[in-house]
Amino acid sequence: MLVACWSVKGGSGTTVVSAALALAVAATGHDALLVDMGGDVPAALGVPEPAGPGLADWLGAGEGVGGDALARLEVDGGDSLSLLPAGGPMPDAPARAEELAAVLADDNRVVVVDCGSVPSPTSLAVAASAGLSLLVLRPCYLALRRALNAPVEASGVVLVGEPQRALQQADVEDVLGLPVRAAIPWKPAIATAVDAGLLARRLPLQLERGVRDLVDTVAA
Repeated sequence: MLVACWSVKGGSGTTVVSAALALAVAATGHDALLVDMGGDVPAALGVPEPAGPGLADWLGAGEGVGGDALARLEVDGGDSLSLLPAGGPMPDAPARAEELAAVLADDNRVVVVDCGSVPSPTSLAVAASAGLSLLVLRPCYLALRRALNAPVEASGVVLVGEPQRALQQADVEDVLGLPVRAAIPWKPAIATAVDAGLLARRLPLQLERGVRDLVDTVAA
């Protein structure tokens, strides 16, 4: 299954959600591929920045370079997990992104794409083609306003909770007309794990619990 995590506002948590979902899928023994379109996945995982070409190079290469070349760009992300690194800023190539989405959708693994905190036309094309397109959102009035005019139709919302916010899950679902597929609480342990580069070693319990229902859906 091809899963895309995207947002309408920077700082919503798309990279952490994408990484957590891919890691949780891999922890069940299912093969997973984590695709980095934002450039922050290695830092979030706490792994060295991959050297050499990445997805941006493939997108910019044109139609002469087929989808089979993508596999040669992957790096090992740990048990049952592979990483397709960004390799640089994503070029404006939405038509090429549709080819990318088709290749990823045909993959036998669970493919999770981090479309970045500020998605480009290219990453939005992938989000629009995904079998499960997840809008990552904080319960923020400004983010909710932007989500009403989102350029992509989402399958559901991943709600990253924040303490003392007036908006609740029911409000988000009512305003957007979308189900909240996962709710991840704001906890210092999650931020600490990301900042310390420990996310790939052991998912914080609150984060693992937050994506558990999604794992059951995509790895079924």
